[in-house]
Amino acid sequence: MNKERVHLRLPATSANLGPGFDALALALTLYLDIEAVAAKQYSIHAVGRNADVCGAMERNLLLHTYKTVMQQQRATEVPLALEVRNGIPLGMGCGSSAATRLAGVALASHFGRLGWDRGRILTEASRLEGHPDNTAACWLGGFTVACWRGDEVEAISLTPRALWQALVVMPQKPLATTLSRKVVPETFSRADVVANLQRVALLTAAFATGHGELLATAVEDRMHQPYRAEVCPLLKKLLPLSGKGDILSATLSGAGPSVLLLVQPGVGIDASKEVILQHAEDEPVEILECGLQVDAALSRVERI
Repeated sequence: MNKERVHLRLPATSANLGPGFDALALALTLYLDIEAVAAKQYSIHAVGRNADVCGAMERNLLLHTYKTVMQQQRATEVPLALEVRNGIPLGMGCGSSAATRLAGVALASHFGRLGWDRGRILTEASRLEGHPDNTAACWLGGFTVACWRGDEVEAISLTPRALWQALVVMPQKPLATTLSRKVVPETFSRADVVANLQRVALLTAAFATGHGELLATAVEDRMHQPYRAEVCPLLKKLLPLSGKGDILSATLSGAGPSVLLLVQPGVGIDASKEVILQHAEDEPVEILECGLQVDAALSRVERI
């Protein structure tokens, strides 16, 4: 039996960032930590957020991804004993499925002796996920731009020049990505597309140079947020905060329902939280305070 313990640490992500629909994403300092070792039968011990879901043996995305890759590659399936510590909210637009897919693919590559490099793992996880934005940010860290080129993902990570602080504002109920995608139209006007292209370029430049004063304009979007606001009411309430006071930007996090706000580093976070709670009105929310994760996902193998 393979006498190795694999450690994985994968960050949460926030995709789209306004105009960067299915292309841009940002890694955050909330993590999915996994330890895996070959065993005689599958087992999962999970703690942290949504531990009941993460620890379930049935309909478990991590196990499903791992087994699917093993079967597709005709590798000998190795049962795993898994220790999972989850800090990424599920179903909240924080990239939980991307992190889980990457973990499953990385574990299959290791225990199935597939020998995949980091690029192949990213491509396979993106194929299973359906789009490469969250997976690229989760795997590479930082501010990422990703796209498909044929059957492979091409992605690049930029280390943000200014390490702005992030506030993830979550409503009580999750939102299915399928529902959030359903409300986005299939076609857009030339004016809307051009406006988004201009802001994607500006947003990338703002992250590369640290010009926080550009963010409020750079995150303006005409392609998905105006439509998703109908199923993400919190976005309607918090979007006007973009560029106000210490809050540099406000965007839907991924497909929602959470909202990501970037704020100036080293300022009073409590004041920004108060403003957020006032604008959320009577809607119960949870505010997660985190930073920008600039390092690539951690993977480590130990002999045992």
